Amino acid sequence: MAIVSNTVGYLDDDTLLEAYFAVDDALEGQRPVVLICHAWGGRDEFVAEKARKLAELGYVGFAVDMYGKGVRGSGPEENAKLMQPFMEDRALLQKRILAALSAVKLLPWADEKRIAAIGFCFGGLCTLDLARSGADIAGVVSFHGLLIPSPLPTKKITAKVLVLNGNDDPMVPVDHVLALEAELTESGADWQIHTYGHTMHAFTNPVANDPDFGTVYNQIADKRSWQSLLAFLNEVFC
Repeated sequence: MAIVSNTVGYLDDDTLLEAYFAVDDALEGQRPVVLICHAWGGRDEFVAEKARKLAELGYVGFAVDMYGKGVRGSGPEENAKLMQPFMEDRALLQKRILAALSAVKLLPWADEKRIAAIGFCFGGLCTLDLARSGADIAGVVSFHGLLIPSPLPTKKITAKVLVLNGNDDPMVPVDHVLALEAELTESGADWQIHTYGHTMHAFTNPVANDPDFGTVYNQIADKRSWQSLLAFLNEVFC
């Protein structure tokens, strides 16, 4: 095993973006790709580490950039300002994530017929909107993602959908879960939602420890959700 990583620039119109990717250079040929969508703070070490972990499993890990090269939030207030334009304009969000999908297909290791996307928090919403766009990918996975319905018409969803949600997540009201279930059913998607009891938002992030804000790490849910991801990837890429 020889994990190598680097950054690669790509464009969404005139916005320069910079993804982080990791691959096992000891393997030959093309392999499945997993896009990784960051939380509201921007592309950080958390998603870079996920890219390396996925590379160790034989995938191309590609941590996308939704905000722009070098753009990172320094705290909740700045993070919210960075995320807000995409929450207000879901067409912009879809366009930005589709730019990442186009970029990853240019990597020499990428098997463009076997692509999935995963995301955390805001990134979970990004993966769901990628599926809503009708993108021809194998599957999407949302980890404690925002399930806010989109005002855009949902196209036929061909990607399989896995949603991993904390039952006590204050950012995901029950009506959003029910609305998503109805939307995915109506769109004809192959979908599943796993709900973890006694689990709040950001349950995969070891530094999350703010119960008043609703973000708390949960080691058991973190482990279970990762195992669910691996089983899901094995299924959609077979």
